[in-house]
Amino acid sequence: MAPSLKDVQLTASSGGRRQPGIVAAADDSDDLEDVRLLDAYEDGDPARLEGYEKSTRTIQLSVTGMTCAACSNSVEEALKSVRGVLRASVALLQNKAIVVFDPNLVKEDDIKNAIEDAGFDAEVLPEPSTTQAKLNKTLVGQFMIGGMTCAACVNSVEGILRNLPGVKRAVVSLPTSLGEVEYDSSIISKDDIVNAIEDAGFEGSFVHSSEQDKIILSVAGVSDELEVQFLEGILCSLEGVKQFSFNRVSRELDVIFDPEIIGSRFLVDAIESGSIGKFKLHVKNPYTRMASKDNEESSNMFRLFMSSLLLSIPIFFMRVVCPHIPLMYSLLLRQCGPFHVGDWLKWALVTVIQFVIGKRFYVAAGRALRNGSTNMDVLVALGTSASYFYSVGALLYGAITGFWSPTYFETSAMLITFVLLGKYLESLAKGRTSDAIKKLVELAPATALLLVQDEGGKIVAEREIDALLIQPGDILKVLPGAKIPVDGDVVWGSSHVNESMITGESTPVLKEVNASVIGGTINLHGSLHVQATKVGSNTVLSQIICLVETAQMSKAPIQKFADFVASIFVPTVVALSLLTLLGWYIGGVMGAYPQEWLPKNGNYFVFSLMFSISVVVIACPCALGLATPTAVMVATGVGANNSVLIKGGDALETAQKVKYVIFDKTGTLTQGKASVTTAKVFSGMERGKFLTLVASAEASSEHPLAKAIVEYARHFHFFDEPSSTMDVQSQGKEFNSSSWLLEVSDFSALPGRGVQCFIDGKQVLVGNRKILAENGVTIPRFAEDFMVELEESAKTGILVGYDGALIGILGVADPLKREASVVVEGLRKMGVKPVMVTGDNWRTAQAVAREVGIQDVKAEVMPAEKAKVVRALQTDGSVVAMVGDGINDSPALAAADVGIAIGAGTDIAIEAADYVLMRNNLEDVITAIDLSRKTFSRIRLNYFFAMAYNVIAIPVAAGVFFPWLKIKLPPWAAGACMALSSVSVVCSSLLLKRYRKPRLTTILEITVE
Repeated sequence: MAPSLKDVQLTASSGGRRQPGIVAAADDSDDLEDVRLLDAYEDGDPARLEGYEKSTRTIQLSVTGMTCAACSNSVEEALKSVRGVLRASVALLQNKAIVVFDPNLVKEDDIKNAIEDAGFDAEVLPEPSTTQAKLNKTLVGQFMIGGMTCAACVNSVEGILRNLPGVKRAVVSLPTSLGEVEYDSSIISKDDIVNAIEDAGFEGSFVHSSEQDKIILSVAGVSDELEVQFLEGILCSLEGVKQFSFNRVSRELDVIFDPEIIGSRFLVDAIESGSIGKFKLHVKNPYTRMASKDNEESSNMFRLFMSSLLLSIPIFFMRVVCPHIPLMYSLLLRQCGPFHVGDWLKWALVTVIQFVIGKRFYVAAGRALRNGSTNMDVLVALGTSASYFYSVGALLYGAITGFWSPTYFETSAMLITFVLLGKYLESLAKGRTSDAIKKLVELAPATALLLVQDEGGKIVAEREIDALLIQPGDILKVLPGAKIPVDGDVVWGSSHVNESMITGESTPVLKEVNASVIGGTINLHGSLHVQATKVGSNTVLSQIICLVETAQMSKAPIQKFADFVASIFVPTVVALSLLTLLGWYIGGVMGAYPQEWLPKNGNYFVFSLMFSISVVVIACPCALGLATPTAVMVATGVGANNSVLIKGGDALETAQKVKYVIFDKTGTLTQGKASVTTAKVFSGMERGKFLTLVASAEASSEHPLAKAIVEYARHFHFFDEPSSTMDVQSQGKEFNSSSWLLEVSDFSALPGRGVQCFIDGKQVLVGNRKILAENGVTIPRFAEDFMVELEESAKTGILVGYDGALIGILGVADPLKREASVVVEGLRKMGVKPVMVTGDNWRTAQAVAREVGIQDVKAEVMPAEKAKVVRALQTDGSVVAMVGDGINDSPALAAADVGIAIGAGTDIAIEAADYVLMRNNLEDVITAIDLSRKTFSRIRLNYFFAMAYNVIAIPVAAGVFFPWLKIKLPPWAAGACMALSSVSVVCSSLLLKRYRKPRLTTILEITVE
């Protein structure tokens, strides 16, 4: 975006509200430049300076005139050479230096003079008023990076970003032209990162960051310069606005603000009210804006291609068609000064194509060489320049000597035309690889109906606002058929909601008061009032988008191969081109081949040069660079469409090698909906009193089995069914406060054992054998036999002890998921060995395992020991996947090579997992593994095609087969092949969009590949 002349930096003064229209320079200590400049120290940080003796001083100096690392090194060496300077560090980006010196030996002016003597301007900065260092604030920002053409460009940008002070992590994606940077905002700012990208010769712009401090607004009502100044005056008067820029062409306003001082909605309202309704503002989604930039790039590439094509057609016409039309050919042969008319025309047309339309290749090639790397643009620039300048030289030589050699202007023109065609097709294809994110973004509605309330909470009005301006606590009205704008809770109304686009479940879900709703889902029938709880990047939809986007930006380990090849590819090709030139030329001079092979009026040099140019332009590093990232992008998008969220290319690559899949039992293999099937009382206690006693003890527990017991007891007493829409947590609260429960004291939950408490002064124990044994309660033989009978029928037996004696047993069953046994068999057919790990007893575990067909069972495993089971299976180098859904599974999910959280799981499980299955369906485990296998089969195919293309094409272009087969590839044809090779790789990756997950009825047909 082209910034306006009023692109300003604002800070709030300490004295209170800023005066309207006053623009202040950013206080260096207020943002990035406080400066933590000692980020440039090789082995220290600011805190270490405090260790110097009190006789030393530290000063900061502003140094101007530095343009590169060599300049900063010169300044640093000049400072260190001054007697009395103990330490000096120079930061190029901040244009500052920190010097630690002994004031008894050297003065501030001496230090300043030393810098000026080195050829730079210096100024001593005033010492900050506070010595307290600003706390680190790590942010993750996304930056648009334009001008990258292949893997070499990506490596160059990543290397530059990672070397910046304060940058902790940097990942750059070629297909999306995005860079994700994790950085310390107290050391480096987003502007410094953009400047570093631009200094490297690429186009850089900030998109958004985790700080949520930027908003992009389209402004209607601005028609002249006075109104622009009026808008800027309003912004200058707003406290909390740090920086803004207005693009007069696109009418877009970028505002960076302090979210702790001013909110985005207040900012928009303040601008609209300040303009007395003249300006109308709409928030632009960053993702939508990025999509429009992609379309803009494709349109620009199409314009360049069409321009080059229109200019190349006359050149081709003059070369091929005109010699067969006598009248036209005679006009072209007419002498005009030193050259023929045809020569003048071709020279003029090709010059426009070469240096106006083809300027981008020279710019990109220069950028690459300046950064010490090489890319495809270097090859294109070399090949076309060789053809162009040889043709110009041939013309001038003919005019001087009268010996006219053939010219090859059409080679340069057609070469650029075909390369631009390939780039245009490639940009179209790459745009389709990010369709998944575009579809996810489109799920969220653009606007929402805000219910305006008075101080008493009464609704007084409705107002339509941008959905991106919703704030937590807002009450929103959702009409039938409308999309729910953000995550929230229903405060009024009742309706069914279609959540299939988020969870993958096709059945509409009933939503009543206190029910949670997800942004992006569709309200079907009734009207709802929803209170916003999560907005912006905190919504489920935004987190899914972020997950998919992060996955698409990540690199699979196999990409390292392409990065290595890209680093040596261009120098190798240039060397082969020179060898081709020398080989054919020397061979011709020495008579190794007949002169009949030479073109008409040609010579050995021209003959050799055409082979050499063909070698340069046919080699394609782009295909290698695109082979992995495009496939990963498409695969993560396909996964998201099938409710399988993949966190990165490394997860995709690892999953295709999985040998073991470990399943947690409860909630993973089973439905997680436990119910009491048996209640046996051994003492003379009445059944109702027994159930009341047990329910009272379990009411304070959050365990699913405890919920089942309390529900069973309540149903026994009141003979009714719980509401299907009642939230489980709210049920637990209701039971705790119910009058029919007994008063409990000294309650404690013992993981892996059960619960214990006191009721009426007597101890109550509810759990397994361990908790009774630890408290000295014996289990009679008949009770043990009954427990064994329950466990062998895949039920969990729960023992109840009261006042030191066993009084009863409850049998709880958790039904298996209907697809569990089929999925286990399917995994076995795929060559994957299923394993079950559970904290349940051995008999119950083995009964469940028999029912689903799992032979390898680990029972009575405590939550912390599940990770040990994973590591034990990894000892022989096997790749292990863990499927779980709860907090107790998170250590094992993290320890596994591939962690899979099922049914959306808990937040902690999702954080620890590599795959997130949005549906509570085991079939998606097979989908995850199957998709990863098909993706990497496609990646291998892409690499094979890219490598085979270069291995075959380069010898053909070099003329290796010419002596026998007379196969000769003109440079323009070589350029066409090169352009289409990268397009074919992207199209190959796009074929993954046709992926269909294995159906339940066909899973058993899957065989090991």
